[in-house]
Amino acid sequence: MSAIRLYGIKACDTMKKARSWLDEHGVDYAFHDYKAVGIDRASLEKWCAEHGWEVLLNRAGTTFRKLDEAQKTGLDEHRAIELMLAQPSMIKRPVLDLGDKTLVGYKPERYAVDLA
Repeated sequence: MSAIRLYGIKACDTMKKARSWLDEHGVDYAFHDYKAVGIDRASLEKWCAEHGWEVLLNRAGTTFRKLDEAQKTGLDEHRAIELMLAQPSMIKRPVLDLGDKTLVGYKPERYAVDLA
């Protein structure tokens, strides 16, 4: 099994770009579709500790924008994690877990450096 794990949603355009980049560069990885199989609290807590919940929570996406104002107001890490657990579509994607660190979002130049 690959030590590298790519987290995201299968149908997302950004995910398709990340998967294509990994495939074209011969990177062996396992794909975790958190819309289909969910995500665990421990992973979200680890990613938030590494990057901050503000980076991990996708506030630009339609799922977040559809929330009522009460759910969007006064967010902190605990509330953000609860939102992401309830609706994994709110997790910024992709999350690429390299084992010793994670990359949030798709930037080909970062992939090239961190996967070299």
